[in-house]
Amino acid sequence: MLRRLSVENYALIDTLVLEPDARLNIITGETGAGKSILLGALGLLLGARSDLSAVKDTTRNCVVEGTFDLDGLGLEPFFEENDLDYAPQTILTRILTPAGKSRSFVNDLPVQLTQLRELGTRLIDIHSQHQNLILSSEDFRISALDTVAGNGGLLEQYRAEYAKMTELKRQLAALREAAEEGRRNEEWLRFQTEELTAADLRAGEQAETEEELAVLENADRIGEALAGLRNALDTDETGVLSQLKSAETELAHIGEHYPAAGEYAARIRSVIEELKDIGSSAAADSERIDADPARLAKLSARLDTLLALQQKHRAADESELIALRDRCTAQLAALDHGSEALEAAETALQQAQTKVGTLAERLRKGRAKAAPAFAESVCATLARLGMPETQFEARLTPTEPGRTGADAVEFLFTANRSAAPRPIEKIASGGELSRVMLAIKALLASRMQLPTIIFDEIDTGVSGRIADAMGDIIAQLSATMQVIDITHLPQVASKGAAHFVVSKHDGRTAIARLTDDERVAEIAKMLSGNTVTDAALAQARILLGK
Repeated sequence: MLRRLSVENYALIDTLVLEPDARLNIITGETGAGKSILLGALGLLLGARSDLSAVKDTTRNCVVEGTFDLDGLGLEPFFEENDLDYAPQTILTRILTPAGKSRSFVNDLPVQLTQLRELGTRLIDIHSQHQNLILSSEDFRISALDTVAGNGGLLEQYRAEYAKMTELKRQLAALREAAEEGRRNEEWLRFQTEELTAADLRAGEQAETEEELAVLENADRIGEALAGLRNALDTDETGVLSQLKSAETELAHIGEHYPAAGEYAARIRSVIEELKDIGSSAAADSERIDADPARLAKLSARLDTLLALQQKHRAADESELIALRDRCTAQLAALDHGSEALEAAETALQQAQTKVGTLAERLRKGRAKAAPAFAESVCATLARLGMPETQFEARLTPTEPGRTGADAVEFLFTANRSAAPRPIEKIASGGELSRVMLAIKALLASRMQLPTIIFDEIDTGVSGRIADAMGDIIAQLSATMQVIDITHLPQVASKGAAHFVVSKHDGRTAIARLTDDERVAEIAKMLSGNTVTDAALAQARILLGK
């Protein structure tokens, strides 16, 4: 439950602290004093979208912080799943900066807004006046009926299977589209595959071919150069090797008289060996290199083929052509085996649809079983609220499977037993909607196990004895949960365990908890207006049981 709420720099609030009671908390105040602003700040804390215009002073941050008692709520798994530190006294913080940035924290650890929102839905249910219109929402009607039916776990299972079925439908549609496109392109794919396969492509082949072509195209010139090199090295008397050998011999003869000659001779011997190796390699190359017109023509044709394929398929080299060939081959294989993949996908989808249908039927049975008790409870509460002739029905109609099952749920209503029930959103008045929503909320609250519920003027459109009965129902809810009720009705306000008044001074919203005497005066003011009479004070004491 909410133990403490502090708000700084939000709309008309400069600094505000609320420490509600664990039971029924009444909040009253003049219209425009800032009650809705207080709820707006609380909504921000629970994950609502931020609004920079709500920052009062644009030179500092807007900070909303709430301390919650989580003991016994079973929220430890949520904290573990979201890698958060659990504490029985947990602090939620929301900060808006003047630059428009929003930051959220749980026990000082930063969290995503979605995490804050998910946690918030487990802590507080805020029912504002406009939410009476939620009765026109089929999602709400189904959710309410499922809560009474205890369908929570089954609904999660259904949604998982429905999501799986939806994904399988998407996959099957993609396979069918690919198969159709493949059939349209099959002839072209086969032609490309055959052409590229017949080319017998090999990575690195183009560079090797260009290198060999360069040699063959210049074979005569290369042969002449190699022959000249051999002649320069091996000519009997004038060749370099012959002259170096003579020099080596002479140096060896003077080695006794000139020690450096031995070093020179050794170095010359090394040079002679290197030149002999060069000469041997040149001779081998000279024999190998031949102006072979047939080989030249073959390599030229091969290079033309490679370049033509690259230009045709807009490939940079033969590696890209090989990749294209492999893709085309894979696409053809997929076409050849596409019927198998389609059959497998269709089978998987049929199995998923069967599971979804089975779970939807189980949901329907649970809802159908819960619907009479749901309607009976709503009618019983409405009778206490001055509507004894109410007819109310939760009617199920089979539909195609959707994310909440295969049912449409209507709430049919009439306040007159002689009239036929009609959809509630089309027939009920504002006051009737308020009472129906309270009846439904009272029924759901005990089953949802929410620690805190907030009513924002749910009693709109009622007065007198009915207001007193509405106050009794709200007070009964506070026996098992924390309730915060914003009201204009003294009959409801008198039921609270704690009474707070929201006021505005010098353009700033403030809130204060009333003492017993102040509470008498406040309820008397609600009864008689600004001029508090003795009769109003007496009536206030009666309402408060004093």
